[in-house]
Amino acid sequence: MGGLFMFILLAAVLSSAIAVVWTRHESRVLFVELTRLQNQRDDLNIEYGKLELEQATWAEPRRVDDEARQALGMLNPKPQDIQLVRR
Repeated sequence: MGGLFMFILLAAVLSSAIAVVWTRHESRVLFVELTRLQNQRDDLNIEYGKLELEQATWAEPRRVDDEARQALGMLNPKPQDIQLVRR
């Protein structure tokens, strides 16, 4: 009877040890994944900042005016071509 108890105790200790090793391995794998995702987040934040700067540059009224004039061939009207419309 004592041998059976020792065998069960040994099996429980080995199972516990294997569970600890597996849990530590999973923890390390998840930590590596977390680090990778944090680096990806940082890279995306940097890219987002660059895109915000680029968007602000493109949205400047003077730049929009210049682009519209070039793309559409727009010109300022001559003073004699301006008509005042009253209601």
